[in-house]
Amino acid sequence: MRIENPAFNYDKLGHKYSGYRQTDPRIARYVYDALGDAKTVLNVGAGSGSYEPTDRYVIALEPSVVMRKQRLEKNLFPAVNGMADALPFDDNSFDASMAMVTVHHWPDIPKGLKELRRVTKNQVIIMTFDPFSLYDFWNYKYFPEVVEVERQRYPSIEFISNAIGGQCEVIPIPIPFDCIDGFQEAFYGRPEEFLKKEVRQSQSAWGFISEEAENQMVKALADDLSSGEWDRKFGHFRAQPSFKCALRLIVAWP
Repeated sequence: MRIENPAFNYDKLGHKYSGYRQTDPRIARYVYDALGDAKTVLNVGAGSGSYEPTDRYVIALEPSVVMRKQRLEKNLFPAVNGMADALPFDDNSFDASMAMVTVHHWPDIPKGLKELRRVTKNQVIIMTFDPFSLYDFWNYKYFPEVVEVERQRYPSIEFISNAIGGQCEVIPIPIPFDCIDGFQEAFYGRPEEFLKKEVRQSQSAWGFISEEAENQMVKALADDLSSGEWDRKFGHFRAQPSFKCALRLIVAWP
């Protein structure tokens, strides 16, 4: 499978996104610590507002009308309609900028990252997944096509760091067992969640998979859960309080 366009159609498929993709406070702590004393923050690819700080001035930029409406339903400030590779702001407009699990959707990732650097005085903060660590999670045994989609879409940590420039710190983030941000690794110890269509619809990689292939992969997991095979192979994850796999926070200073 080759992904020609990495962008997920949130206007068509993202109507219930904010119900399953929420700010997990334990992950958020890493983001807020990285923001330091920044008073003005740009959030690019802001979606429904996950991980936006509430104690400083934030401008959100989001191209999807569906996601912008979900912000309003959550009583967040409206977002600017715009794209990462053409930010409508002057140089050094913000103390810090952030992009939370969004760069893999951008048609022109290098240009978008350079734009973030251009409009930001100090730290640029990127939350993403390391494509070289995706196979450390058991889901590739059941959803190989989904993991391959993710591997193609996520740029490498080195690529992101080089594109932003400056001095970069890469922080592996542990995922808590009861994580409320419903990306795939959030359910490392709760595999039954993958049987819910609404959960899969909040994970953009499934949008690149045919319905037939999706049904086959989900049935394989359901069968192994029913027979106890999943627990024989991976049941130890149910007792693991956190899981450190592919989630990364990149903090780049000029």
